[in-house]
Amino acid sequence: MERPNFRGQLKLLILKMLDEKPMHGYGIMAELESRYGVPHPSPGTVYPILASLKRAGLIETVGSGKREKKLYRTTERGREYLREHEEELRSVLELTERFIEFRKIGGVELARALKDVFNSINELSEEQKKTLAEEFMDFTKRVRLILLGETKGQEKSS
Repeated sequence: MERPNFRGQLKLLILKMLDEKPMHGYGIMAELESRYGVPHPSPGTVYPILASLKRAGLIETVGSGKREKKLYRTTERGREYLREHEEELRSVLELTERFIEFRKIGGVELARALKDVFNSINELSEEQKKTLAEEFMDFTKRVRLILLGETKGQEKSS
């Protein structure tokens, strides 16, 4: 499986947002989270992307006075880049929609729980590992049945 290029995906999302309206860094972070479901985007992630976009001539800054927040906006070159990468942007937007839905059904909490199991696997007793293995097997079966369109009332007994 190919590893997702999250930085490249964020780059496209940020460029799209700035094409819609000029924004400052904090506004970009807030909108990435509220609109696209990006969990807690940090300044350490967003500002290097903005610097990269600016170096590439895809965005520019406006209003950098002492009290004035620095606003970022796309350049003509940035708009051209978005047009050239329209299909990739569409894929990223579809991915963010899936992530938002996944989050709504508790997928993020499930992923955290699995990460907790992974991180503590060496400290678990054999009994705990056995119980988790059974739970995972049952859960996996139920999930696959749901994905096949079968609900609790329709499940066939094995």
